[in-house]
Amino acid sequence: MKTVSVTELNKYVKDMIAEDGLLSDVAVSGELSNVRKSGNGHYYFTLKEDNSILRCVLFKGAAFGLRFVPKDGIKVIARGRCSLYEPDGAFQLICESLTEDGTGKLYEQFELLKKKLLGEGLFDESHKKKIPFLPKKVGAITSPGGAVIEDIKHVAGRRFPGMPIKLYPCPVQGSDAPPQIIRALREAVADNDCDVLIIARGGGSFEDLFCFNDEALAREIYSCPIPVISAVGHETDFTICDFVSDRRAPTPSAAAEIAVPEKAKIISDLGVLRQRMRRTGELRLENLKRALEMMRQRPVFMRPLELAETRYQMLDGLSLKLKSLIEDASGRRRRDLGELKDRFNGSDVKKVLSDHRTSFSGIAIRFEAAGDAYFKAKQAGLGLLSGKLEALGPRNVLGRGYSMIEKNGVPVTGAEYIKQGDIFRVIMRDGEFDAERK
Repeated sequence: MKTVSVTELNKYVKDMIAEDGLLSDVAVSGELSNVRKSGNGHYYFTLKEDNSILRCVLFKGAAFGLRFVPKDGIKVIARGRCSLYEPDGAFQLICESLTEDGTGKLYEQFELLKKKLLGEGLFDESHKKKIPFLPKKVGAITSPGGAVIEDIKHVAGRRFPGMPIKLYPCPVQGSDAPPQIIRALREAVADNDCDVLIIARGGGSFEDLFCFNDEALAREIYSCPIPVISAVGHETDFTICDFVSDRRAPTPSAAAEIAVPEKAKIISDLGVLRQRMRRTGELRLENLKRALEMMRQRPVFMRPLELAETRYQMLDGLSLKLKSLIEDASGRRRRDLGELKDRFNGSDVKKVLSDHRTSFSGIAIRFEAAGDAYFKAKQAGLGLLSGKLEALGPRNVLGRGYSMIEKNGVPVTGAEYIKQGDIFRVIMRDGEFDAERK
């Protein structure tokens, strides 16, 4: 028997595997486990069943077209070629493609529902409700068994000891889960006992989390009057419940941190605020004391009657000045009136009236004489114009042997205005008659 080295044996087995037709192109189904992504973008994982595991590698080039993120718990179909990794003699499957097993239709349903609800505005930030700063009680909608509710209680108790957590139990996996989650959600709303609700579940495969992609559940969360935090799966898991809730948490523990503030920090902040308020009050009081002392030092407060006495003196001075002004004005008016009275009494009223009457009579006589002369001049001019007009009149011309022709009452100034057959009128000195042109 020939003795071979480990390296030689591993290479021999590797070559035999490579020459096997079945192992050079095989599709293997299983569940992803121990998924790890290298810094170069290669995925290393194992496919597992109940009692078997298969070591696999998916290089960066083959992973480029993946429609999902590989993670533990997902059932997949890995297609590729079998090989042996010589350095450690491990049998492995070098994957050329990786597809989810049985989740293709579910993923398509997820995308269609996501697009529909997005178009209806159920994911809009404007509809998101604010998470209360310090809730009186937190409601947890999750399975009563398992670590999720315990994680929430532990984190809430650590952050704010004594914070009550009310459990609304329901299944969180399977086709019967959505209506049960809706029932729990409605029960929490009817109780009106919690200020914030956490819908939580631990990690799982896409199929395990698919109950949180239910349309009826999404609409129930959207219409819930209480703020809802979604904490479904791990940080890389996304469901419709995450999109429609008021806040998404990567894990149930993170949801508890979002819902429950840290009591110690609140007490610390209150202490800081108390110190600030006290210091502010002290500064304000000191400023008021200084202002009061400055006011107290003012003369008006030290000798308050002095200001009043000064004002009294000023008022008396103004009163005397006003009285003097009134007396001076009254004296001037009396003097002016006396002068007018003296002037009136010393004048001869009758003589003044007689002088004015004589003056008016002279003016009247002169006005009457000027009027007569004006009318006589106008009459003479009118007689002269009348004589000229009569001398130039047509009747005087007719008296010298001329005649005048009219047609339709209008004088005719030329023979071209009378056509053959026209009737016209002939006016002479001693009469007039009609004639016709032949």
